[in-house]
Amino acid sequence: MIAPLYYVCNTGCDEDMSKTMSQAATLSDNARRAMIDSQLRTSGVNEPRVLAAIAALRREDFVPPAARDAAYIDRAIPLGDGRFLAAPLVHARMLAEAAPQASDHALVVTGGSTYLAELVRPLVGHLAVVDAAAAATALGGPYSLIVIDGAIETLPDGLAALLADDGRVVTGLVERGVTRLALGRKAVGAVSFLPLAEIGIPVLAAFAAPKRWSF
Repeated sequence: MIAPLYYVCNTGCDEDMSKTMSQAATLSDNARRAMIDSQLRTSGVNEPRVLAAIAALRREDFVPPAARDAAYIDRAIPLGDGRFLAAPLVHARMLAEAAPQASDHALVVTGGSTYLAELVRPLVGHLAVVDAAAAATALGGPYSLIVIDGAIETLPDGLAALLADDGRVVTGLVERGVTRLALGRKAVGAVSFLPLAEIGIPVLAAFAAPKRWSF
């Protein structure tokens, strides 16, 4: 008599768990759709490939468990050790400006999570990923596209050398404490940046400019 009851309980528990997981997936899908409609489209991000990539990737999988409920808010999420998951609009704007193509040999420099790298991955022909702390000594290349998930004060020579001629860089730039989204191009061995928009982007300490002595 006990065994059948135990079996029925297990079946019921499995059904409850399945229902709970289904409800969680629905809430996640709804949160992503709301984020796209209320944060991205209203800010001018409407490229179908960009929105499709964002709609397919769960931001909550890239934050600590305690921050999962805040994964879709319109601000950066602390990940610990001074690192952040940038706000949804930052990643959407970066992806739109990068305009990744299947022909791209791309490098994503991560700033604490691989979320942006996973957005880029299905849109390019080849993807390499390196943490910001190791970016100055990254290998490979030449890359037609480099995307830096954060704001930098300076682009290390070693990283610039990995960019192909006429290759592009999408990053945040820090100038006088203000962060701006920027698009860079390499020509005649040098990378020049065009600031595009002032926007709050987490700053990458690994890309700080060398300190200068003043007297």
